Amino acid sequence: MTVEPVDEGPVLLDLDADGVARIRLNRPDASNGMNVELLKALHDAVLRCHSEPRVRVVLLSGEGKNFCAGGDVDTFASKGEALPEYLRTATSWLQLATAGLTQLEAPVIVAAHGFAAGGGGFGLVCAADLVVAAESAKFMSGAVRVGMAPDAGTSVTLPRIVGFRKAMEILLTNPTLTAAEALDLGLVTTLVADDALGSEARELARTLAASAPRALGATKRLLWNGTGASLESRLPEEARTVSELSGTNDAREGLAAVLERRTPKFTGE
Repeated sequence: MTVEPVDEGPVLLDLDADGVARIRLNRPDASNGMNVELLKALHDAVLRCHSEPRVRVVLLSGEGKNFCAGGDVDTFASKGEALPEYLRTATSWLQLATAGLTQLEAPVIVAAHGFAAGGGGFGLVCAADLVVAAESAKFMSGAVRVGMAPDAGTSVTLPRIVGFRKAMEILLTNPTLTAAEALDLGLVTTLVADDALGSEARELARTLAASAPRALGATKRLLWNGTGASLESRLPEEARTVSELSGTNDAREGLAAVLERRTPKFTGE
């Protein structure tokens, strides 16, 4: 399975020459609301990124006016008494996609605009490594508001990002957070003008893609696996990782570039 372009369907995918894989949610008329079809396609796109060594960064965005407004409420309402079974299926695919994003070696950047709500929008934001948001973007969990509970791993990821008490407040009271508020909480990494979102997110992705991919992947793994662990329990893993990386061609190239006062050229080896 490789990253072949997907130019139609509920999720679009392409890989550029810099190693940036672009995953785009593509149900703009439904605010990229998530149904089983979209979630299966998202999971497939993430798997393709896992299997392709040329992928150095994943940039996740949404087509249309919103990044993702959460679950497809029209579909949910149409299921009637069959809704619990449908949601079990949908949630399973969402969990697989979310876990796949956090487990990717490549860093994941979300470019958020419009609404990022529910397990789909808000959950993917929490599962990303970096988030670039348009100034007018809004963020909301929304689960309790409609008699549901958080999903997409937000009961774990959100407390890691904003702290336990603030996560409890957000998930119980369901405020609509402005992009500026999300930035203050650490939910968003960078805030940009609405019309600069695409270019700024791509520039960040290209910057990361030019870095040493194994070093990025190892750093990402240390952070995701280490949050909440004791310092003493993580020091051996850090030491082992540094030792392993020191034997790579990229590490030697990085040191040579410092000594020669030039920009390093990393190959991933």
